[in-house]
Amino acid sequence: MLQEAPSPLPSKAVDAYVPTRFASSRQIPIRTLSYHVLSWGQPGPAVPLVLLHGWMDIGASYQFVVDALSAGFADSRLIIAPDWRGFGRSRMPGPCDRHDFADYLADLDQLLDVVAGEQPVDLVGHSMGGNVAMMYAGARPGRIRTLVNLEGFGLPATRPEQAPARYAQWMDEIRKLGSGEITLKSYDSLHAVAQRLMKTNRRLPQDKALWLAERWAAPNAQGRWEIQGDAAHKVSSAQLYRLDETLALYRAITAPVLAVEASDDSMGQWWKGRYGLEQYHERLKQVHRCQVAVVQDAAHMLHHDQPAAVAALIEKFATST
Repeated sequence: MLQEAPSPLPSKAVDAYVPTRFASSRQIPIRTLSYHVLSWGQPGPAVPLVLLHGWMDIGASYQFVVDALSAGFADSRLIIAPDWRGFGRSRMPGPCDRHDFADYLADLDQLLDVVAGEQPVDLVGHSMGGNVAMMYAGARPGRIRTLVNLEGFGLPATRPEQAPARYAQWMDEIRKLGSGEITLKSYDSLHAVAQRLMKTNRRLPQDKALWLAERWAAPNAQGRWEIQGDAAHKVSSAQLYRLDETLALYRAITAPVLAVEASDDSMGQWWKGRYGLEQYHERLKQVHRCQVAVVQDAAHMLHHDQPAAVAALIEKFATST
């Protein structure tokens, strides 16, 4: 999540957000894990809609978008949002000190077997989930009917000469994780978790922050609220980001793609000139059918900032394609 200007909670008590569409929760065996999946609606005449969350997030992050979908769209299909491995309630079966990006693709592949069978799906991914969605759509083009990528920009290009330093960095971070130097922060109350979310995203209202906080974190035995995630996700990848492979996957995508950006320039804040929207748009030219849309008055967590606008884009794209 992108760091933005602090937005402290007001002193007046505010009730947590109340969803208008309530999700069912289940655990699905996927590979060696028990995957947590939220579901809205029932299988219907329309293809399933699959929502993939980003790094250090959870499937419940899409609740506000699901609530903003029209009845005609939402009631005709199954909508699902998994927690990626090591996030939320998709916990690892034992101690883990690394996560390989390719595992997300294999997890998604087998999850679709369960929820969609051989039927293609409408796929939406945010940030890391958007990157997974783009790669998966290139590797399994026949499984995706439409794809909406919410700020899944990829990473700056790398050079082979960077490999020695990257592997050394990875080994150093593995040691730090094992010694407890790399951890996830805990908080003294649910209120503090909500305040952390609002500090990250200045547009997030308090009622939604409180609702998300109770799902993003959970109290431990000492009563402190811990993020429901695996600290190993903070360890850098051992592999470099290989742009040539990414572009080959982009070229293999057959589904129409809608690349959605927020009006705030997340890329400029993250990469400080190392990688920007112009380069990203150049990469998108490798996708055979791709449109770009911008959500106004929004930052990287655009599905929290403007859920109605994001829902409208998803709905229009899925029904007009």
